[in-house]
This record gives sequence, structure tokens and C-alpha cells, in this order.
Amino acid sequence: MASRQMPVPNGLVSFWRTQPHVLDDHRSTPELPSDADIVVIGSGYAGVSTVHHILNEAKGKVPRIVILEARQACSGATGRNGGHLKPDPYNTIANLVAEYGAEAAAEVADFEAKHIVALKELIEEQNIDCDFVVTRAMDVQFSESHCQKLKAGYDNLLSSNIDVTSGAFYSPEETAEGVSGVKNAKGCFSYTAGHLWPYKLILHILSHAVLESGVNLQTHTPVTGISTERDPAGKWTINTSRGSIKTATAVVATNAYTSAILPEYKDKIIPVRGICGRIVVPKKDGNKGNPFLSNTYTLRFNSWDYDYLIPRADGSIIVGGARSDYLHDLDQWYNTTDDSKLIESAKHYFDGYMQRHFRGWEDSGAYTDRVWTGIMGYSSDYLPHVGHVPGKPGQYVIAGFTGHGMPQIYLSAKGISNMVINKAKFEESGVPRLFRTSQDRLDSGRNKILETFTQVQKDTKTDAEKRTDGNVYSHYLTRPNL
Repeated sequence: MASRQMPVPNGLVSFWRTQPHVLDDHRSTPELPSDADIVVIGSGYAGVSTVHHILNEAKGKVPRIVILEARQACSGATGRNGGHLKPDPYNTIANLVAEYGAEAAAEVADFEAKHIVALKELIEEQNIDCDFVVTRAMDVQFSESHCQKLKAGYDNLLSSNIDVTSGAFYSPEETAEGVSGVKNAKGCFSYTAGHLWPYKLILHILSHAVLESGVNLQTHTPVTGISTERDPAGKWTINTSRGSIKTATAVVATNAYTSAILPEYKDKIIPVRGICGRIVVPKKDGNKGNPFLSNTYTLRFNSWDYDYLIPRADGSIIVGGARSDYLHDLDQWYNTTDDSKLIESAKHYFDGYMQRHFRGWEDSGAYTDRVWTGIMGYSSDYLPHVGHVPGKPGQYVIAGFTGHGMPQIYLSAKGISNMVINKAKFEESGVPRLFRTSQDRLDSGRNKILETFTQVQKDTKTDAEKRTDGNVYSHYLTRPNL
């Protein structure tokens, strides 16, 4: 087992984790239990949502559940992401139509859209304080050619009667800058999205499970592997740094770290490092005259280079991306689990970001307050792996969300709970067919992540050939039209 696939001990502190919850370093019992009905590995969005739905499905007969977490609660990708709850009604969905057909693509689009409703209902029902806002997403395009490609896919989706796509609105170049407020926009797609404080959401759900339903949480307990066979009682042995625990049902919800526990997912779910930051706007006289954003944003420069950001009620901005500054260097981001260091080439990317891109922000004084990294679990075919682990009865996986888990995980976890508690077949789980993990997917030799990297190399080489200053990446680093 490659040690680099395990979480490092001291990840950088994200903005979301600046207010640790009382359960952050919690252990429900001093010693690791020797046995449990269900063991969930991972205490992020996927693991905690799975436990939440299992408790709901159990209908009063609460199973003995143990959650194992390698570091602090919700210290992985969920506690480091951009806080963006952003379904995709037109972009990736158009690619799915081309590859898998309209029916399968529509399942994914509908499934993602349902997450806004489902999470809104949960947050309102439990009165969860997590800064949840439903608003509009603005996907702004800077490349005319790529915008035309996206518009063609969008039109095809409309003609294919993909219902979710009909809720998205396209603004052409003539109106895109005015609609979005982004300088030099060549086009803009807008649709319903949300944003929230992810750590607060997950720790609220976790506290209900641990403090009210008796779920046993064991933080700082890295799992080192699962036995290759079940014992005579039909139980798997889960080995950790603090001993072992037996269970008939194991749910691996470790996303980027899946292959460290399930070796068959090596090269199928790859740890990918990303970068996020927080931009702060200095307060002016009575807060009057400060710029304000009411929408979430994606700023897309080409097919592979994009940033994303959300506004917060305190006036700050959470922004992620910076791909142009590091994607050309594979070692900076691919197959690494080290979130204790910044991506050096991108650490100043967000300086002056709002002034460069947004109308009315030129004199805002907005500055970068904090930058951090996080490790995402990228699937080699860009589709999540959800369901029964092939050939391992009682083992389930919910991982590989490729940086897009916020509108996919919560209801995928509901599907897992349905399989675990009700013994439902995958087809009965409510999870899109394309998310189903399978031996065929594990056997595939395709890697779309590296295909994207090849495209990055091609694009930057072409750009370099057009320039005379010898700086291959200066076109992306300086950002035109500032």
C-alpha cells in the first residue's frame, strides 16, 4: 500500500475549519470497539450523510454504527471545498448525452438538481446554522470558441427535452457582461444553485448521530486495510492504527483515499490536489459603497481552465481554481495526498482577483485573506463510484466525485443506506445508473484525467508558439482583458 495515498497528519487549515466543533477530535469510547453492525470509514459529507440516512431507514431499530476517521471530523475535502452547491444542467450533461445517451444523462441532471431541494428541506427541518443560501449560478465564458461549443450542447439538450436544462438561461456576448457583472464575458449561462458552510452542515448532522443516536465516532484512527476474506461468521476485519474491528457491513466513504483501503480502485479514484482561498473586502464608511455579489460564479477560460466562487454574508468571497498556474505540472496535483502545503506556483493567484474580473470592484481594496489546499477524489472516467464493491459482499463504496460532490453525495448516500438497510438492488436505490461501481469500470484502462492533462500540454504549447516572449504560461498567468 502506497503511503502517499493516506491522509497526511497536519493539513492546512481552511476558512471553514476556523471554528472547530466540539466533536472535531471526538472519540465516543476510549478504546476502539471490537465489533459493530456497520462501520463507516470517513466522516466527511459522504460518510456522515450515509449514517444520517441509515438512521432514518432503520426506523427505530438502531444498528451499532462506528465511524472511523483518519484525522479530525470533516477534515478532508468537505471541510476544504468552495462551499458551492451547484448542479450541472448543461455542461458535463451534454457530454454525457453524447457518450451515454439522453436518458442516462437526464438521470444525472435530475439527480443533481434534487440536491438543492433535499438539502434545503433538511436544513430547514433541523434548523441547521450553516449559512445556506439558494441563488443563481453565473457560468461566465471568456473563450468565444468554447462558449459556442457549450451553447451547441445546451441547444441539443433543450431539443432532447432534458427538463433540468430548460431552467438554465443563456446570455450571449451582447448582454453577458451586463447580466453577470464580469468584464469581457463572451457568454453566460445562469441557473439555480446554492452555497453554504459545509463543515457546519456536516458537524450538525454528525452531532445528531453521535450525541442523540449513539453512533460511535473514532477520530484520529486511520484505516490501514480490510481483510481479503470474511471470517466464518461472515464478517470483515477492518484494521486501523489503533487495532481492528469486525463488521458484516463496511461503507468506504474516503473519496481520494479509497485505493488505500480498496486496492482495486487504484488508478480508478486518484487523489488530486486543488486550491481555494478567501478574499476579504475592507469595510468602508458604514459598509456603504462596498461591492456586493448575490450570485455564485464559475469563470471559464477554456475547456480545462476555470475558477469558481461564492459570496458570503460577511462580504467575503470563497474562490477556488487557479488551474492555469499549476495544471501543466503533473507532480503538483496528480496522485498526491499532501494538503499540508500550498501549490507554490498558485499561492498568489487570487491576489487582485475581484479587481481583475468584476465590474465595480476596481477600488474595492479586496485582498486575499487565506489560501489552502484540499485533496479531491477524481474518478478516471469522471463518474462517481457508488454501490456494492464488486466481489465483496457487505462492502460498499461511495467515492470518486471528481470535485463535484456537493450536488451528488447526499442522495447517493441515501441510496447506499437503502442498499444496506433494505437490501435494495442498485436499480432500486435511486442513484443514477452511470454512478454504479462495477468490475467493467474497474477493468477499463481509460484515464480522462490524463487525457485532460494532454490537452493542457497541447494548449500551452500552442500558446507558446504564438508568443515571442518565451513565457509559455504568461497568457494564463497575466489574464488578458484586465
